[in-house]
Amino acid sequence: MEEDIVIVGAGIAGLSASLGLHRLGLRSLVLESSESLRITGFALTVWTNAWKALDALNVGDGLRQRSVQLRRFQLSSLDTGEPAAELSLEKHKFGNYESRCIKRRDLLETLAKELPQGTIRYSSKVVSIEESGHFKVVHLADGCVIRTKVLIGCDGVNSTVGKWLGLSAPVSVGRSAIRGYVEYLDAHNFEPKFHGYFGGGIRFGFLPCDAKSIYWFCTLSPSTSNWHVDKARSPTQMKEFVLGKLANISNEVSDIVAKTNLDLISCADLKMRLPWDILLRDIAKRNLCVAGDALHPMTPDLGQGGCSALEDGVIFARCIAESFKKISNESVDDREMAAIIEEGVQKYAKYRKWRSFSLISAARLVGFIQESDNKLVSFLREKFLSKYSIATVIKMSEYDCGKL
Repeated sequence: MEEDIVIVGAGIAGLSASLGLHRLGLRSLVLESSESLRITGFALTVWTNAWKALDALNVGDGLRQRSVQLRRFQLSSLDTGEPAAELSLEKHKFGNYESRCIKRRDLLETLAKELPQGTIRYSSKVVSIEESGHFKVVHLADGCVIRTKVLIGCDGVNSTVGKWLGLSAPVSVGRSAIRGYVEYLDAHNFEPKFHGYFGGGIRFGFLPCDAKSIYWFCTLSPSTSNWHVDKARSPTQMKEFVLGKLANISNEVSDIVAKTNLDLISCADLKMRLPWDILLRDIAKRNLCVAGDALHPMTPDLGQGGCSALEDGVIFARCIAESFKKISNESVDDREMAAIIEEGVQKYAKYRKWRSFSLISAARLVGFIQESDNKLVSFLREKFLSKYSIATVIKMSEYDCGKL
């Protein structure tokens, strides 16, 4: 097969890149190793920067109708339940911010439904990549071979494309995340805000997705929280662990976890790419690059994993479309075509390198502040570091990826 643009991975980054290209009149082929869309993770926070990307893709309004806008951001002590910091997202001194908790299924299905039929090729696992002149040749597990002018890896933390580039494997940060999702028969009556609790090596929080559903999470450091990796295999033990850590919080909050079905609780080891790996290594070579978790896996402390993947998609689509426009307007040979495409790929990499470094570093710092059980850090967190954490989260959401 021959394709102009091949995208590996039908996650948030891959689908947004493909949709951006489609909006600009370019066809792409998305290779997904699973048999269908990977609807995992329950929900994610979608901040202002991501809404700008979704609006650029012309899907923002539809997703807004399926969610509630978060009005405030509140952090409290896990030991006492007392508020430590609070910020209004509507009247912040730097302007208004838009933050909503979106079901992951809603986001992926919305992006996928906007693509032309046949754009996503399921059960298509990439096993190897090789050079062929000015092109890349992708070999699939089913024996199919695809020759392409542009290849972008949106294939997650264990990215095959990232390995081909020479990026180091993401490292464990020594923390785990338990996540859950609960739906109520009637309205849950919680205020539409981010509710966060911190202390003793634990970070617990929950966000309403809509009037009847709530997404919650508990990130922890096993070394300081009596957590053992074997518990990650048992939803029952995960649930009991989280409930035990909420002993000093109101019954109304702990009831969220208590009402969560066991099949809607999961646990994962948290990984990140070392920030200097972004700066010192190539995130793009010639006509190949990476995006999403393949580029910038980070801890979830900023709520920016999915948001930054949407940024990647829009910026990649714009840069590559500019290159293809130049090619179509000129009579060029393969070498000239490759040079123009490389220029577009490198332009994308230039936009994303420093942004990715900043996101990974800020997420790690905020996570350290919020989860540390060090007495000095805990004291400072209670007094003023909680406000710093909120300000950092807000600041990182100000980024504007621009229009297509």
